[in-house]
This record gives sequence, C-alpha cells and structure tokens, in this order.
Amino acid sequence: MKTIQFREAICEAMSEEMRRDESVYLMGEEVAEYNGAYKASKGMLDEFGELRVIDTPIAELGFSGIAIGSAMNGNRPIVEYMTFNFSLVGIDQIINNAAKMRQMSGGQFNIPIVFRGPTASAGQLAATHSQAFESWYANCPGLKVVVPSNPKDAKGLLKSAIRDDDPVIFMESEQMYGDKAEVPEGEYLIPLGVAEIKRQGTDVTIVSFGKIIKEAYKAANVLSEEGIECEVIDLRTVRPLDHKTILESVKKTNRLVILEEAWPFGNISTEITYQVQEQAFDYLDAPIIKINTADTPAPFSPVLLAEWLPNSTDVIKAVKKVLYK
Repeated sequence: MKTIQFREAICEAMSEEMRRDESVYLMGEEVAEYNGAYKASKGMLDEFGELRVIDTPIAELGFSGIAIGSAMNGNRPIVEYMTFNFSLVGIDQIINNAAKMRQMSGGQFNIPIVFRGPTASAGQLAATHSQAFESWYANCPGLKVVVPSNPKDAKGLLKSAIRDDDPVIFMESEQMYGDKAEVPEGEYLIPLGVAEIKRQGTDVTIVSFGKIIKEAYKAANVLSEEGIECEVIDLRTVRPLDHKTILESVKKTNRLVILEEAWPFGNISTEITYQVQEQAFDYLDAPIIKINTADTPAPFSPVLLAEWLPNSTDVIKAVKKVLYK
C-alpha cells in the first residue's frame, strides 16, 4: 500500500488507463498546460502529448458535444469540468445525446465516456458554485453516477468508469483533492453499483456518500463512546444504487439515517427512503430520517454556510431520535 492524495489517485487512474488503451484521452478546461485546475492531471501532458491531453475553451456545450461524437466513433474520452456547476452549460449534450444515444440508435452506438469534476459546496463559493448535481444526473436513464469519498475508491471506481461502455458521471470534491489515504500498489478495479460498509454496527444504519460522509464517521465515533454502534454505508455509486446492501443493513439495525449534501426535495435520500419503506417496512422500529442542506441556495457567509451544511451534530441528533434517546 502507498499513501497518496485524492488528486493523485485520479491522475493515476487516468494515466494507467491511457497507457493501457490508446483510445482513452482527456479533454477539458486547463487540463493540459496548467496540469488541471486542481492538479489532477499533473504531468499527463508531458507523458501523453497534446493530442491526448487537450485544453478546451470555456465552452462546455461545445466540447461536451465533441467528446460524445468522438465516443460514437470508437474513442473513450474523459471530459473534465472545472466544476459540475459549469456542466449546466453542456447538460443538453449529456442528457439528450450521451444518455440516450444507445437507445435512439437501436444499440448501434455505445457512448463510452466519463464526465468528471467537483460537485457540491467547497467553502465560500456562494450560490452558483456550491450545488450538488448527483440527483439531477441520477434521474436520467442511461447515465451512471459515481461519487467517491476517498483516494482508494476514487482510483478503483474511475478505472472502472473509463472501461464502462456507457456514459458515467464521476463526481469529486474540491475539498477532497488534498485528502491522503492508502491505495494499493498494483492495479485494481472497484465495480460500479456496489456500496461498501465502512463501519460495522448494530444499532442504526447511516447511509451517505461523497465528502459529507466524513461527518457520519465523526458522529459514529462520538456515539460509540456512548455505547451506540452505527453501521456506516458508503454508497460510492448512486446510480445504479446498491439497494441490497442498504436493505440487509436495515434488517439488522432496524433504523436508518441518511446523510446527503443536497437540497431536501427529490434527492438520493428521498429515493432510498422510498425503497426501504417499500421493501423493509416491517423491519423498521422508527421512521427514517434524512439529513440534507437547508432548502435555500448556498450562502457566501461562512457563518450562514455552517448552518446551511449538515454536520456531525445533526447526525448525532438524528441517530438518538431514531433510537428514542
């Protein structure tokens, strides 16, 4: 095992796949000469050259469409957005072409493409740069949506995403690029659509994903000192969703808290709540609680932002509520 940063894990995944398969290439804003806005493509231009590491204009609709056309012709592009907030400029291409082309062509075209970049809040970036889009893209059939929470998962999941024959939305976080963790030395893949139980527990299930899961870990550590053992599940992929792992855990703990950094209306936690009440209602000893951001645009003020974002204190309160403590 070796210890590397999240950004290095992303770079390793892309580089390894580009060495393995000449049809894989990277394009996006500042990915080449600047080594990536968050240095996730550092050194890749020097190794692979300007034909495979391509700087684009600030024109997401245009280069998203170019990449989709390239994928239709046998390539495997990786498209980096400086932030998924900017993907809204290119969302017509993602939803109406990348996601639907296999069906619309009667299976004549696959779209093996990865759209990746940071999602959700990242400090004082205010309302238009702090939005979580996981549930937006997960709502669209034809797309797979991956949200890793640590360097090991990021590398293994990204390699699987690049090899997938369908379009994958791969969502990261500006606040995780510097995170360090152990990563295996040799090649490894993590399959899409498989959640992982990161912490075993018997009293309550906490489901989360992405950077906000750190607050679940903090809460679980505090609660453990009080004799409450939380089982923490990292979804890793939100579409396809690993219902089986969630249901098996709920059947063991009989209680569920879902933590998600997203607005409360119509999100991933809403879908999980529906699935659990439909398939495991008789196992529940308390109503499901989902924890989300406040139902407003993200504020710029750090004081207000702290109130807007869910945190470990919110998780602790929710766990105690479902335990009637």
